[in-house]
Amino acid sequence: MCEYCGCTTTPEAIEIKDRGRVVATRPADTHSIEVLTGILSENDHLAAHVRDHLADHGVLAVNLMSSPGSGKTSLLEATIDALGDTYRIAVIEGDLETENDADRVRAKGVPAIQVITGQTCHLDARMVHDALHGLDLGQIDVLFIENVGNLVCPASFDLGQAANVVLLSATEGDDKPAKYPVMFRGADLVLITKADLIPVLDDFDPEKARSHVRDLANGADVPEVSARRPETLKPWFDWIDRQVDHARQSHAGRPIGEHAHHHHSQHHHEPVERQT
Repeated sequence: MCEYCGCTTTPEAIEIKDRGRVVATRPADTHSIEVLTGILSENDHLAAHVRDHLADHGVLAVNLMSSPGSGKTSLLEATIDALGDTYRIAVIEGDLETENDADRVRAKGVPAIQVITGQTCHLDARMVHDALHGLDLGQIDVLFIENVGNLVCPASFDLGQAANVVLLSATEGDDKPAKYPVMFRGADLVLITKADLIPVLDDFDPEKARSHVRDLANGADVPEVSARRPETLKPWFDWIDRQVDHARQSHAGRPIGEHAHHHHSQHHHEPVERQT
């Protein structure tokens, strides 16, 4: 499927290893590097436009990434339940097919735009840009972008988001940050999800997962959360509060000439106090 977007190309050599010893190497292909560079350059240009557009409206955009089944949509549902009266939330959903996840979000009373990517294994800036036409940014405080379930390709494509959040399910194994370093190296927050299952699993050590993230020179927080246990979600909610405050401060400090639109929302409120 990756040939549709060019993410089969790689700027790095491919190594074949056996017990740490390099058995064979395929050098990087110059043409492939040129193709990937062109694709990413065009994407980054549009992502910058999306980022400016969101900033003009003071919208916090969060890119949620993970492997399939890690609990992104369940986390969104729990987040909407807890914060829906505090922040005006909207969601862009990315999937190869179906509107299943978007329908789950809409059932919570939150606007959701579904992006059907077909054979493309990640969202890109153009998809997000087009999806924004279906949303009123003047009525949004927080925009969650639920990326296609994939621990590889989404890491390479800027969507214009303010922050990246990567979910690591306790059912996946604690070595995923080591196996998929690009995704976890770029994370602003790593959530260990389905943490209620950790006591019955014998192959997931949260401290090992955190150690692998630290080995990538990433100092992001790595809290354990469970959508089934709302009391565990406080670190996630507190992180959102901080990001929203930062987005509002940045919006308030933007020079008038930088605003492409002047009909941004005047709705302001303080985060509600949550029980620990």
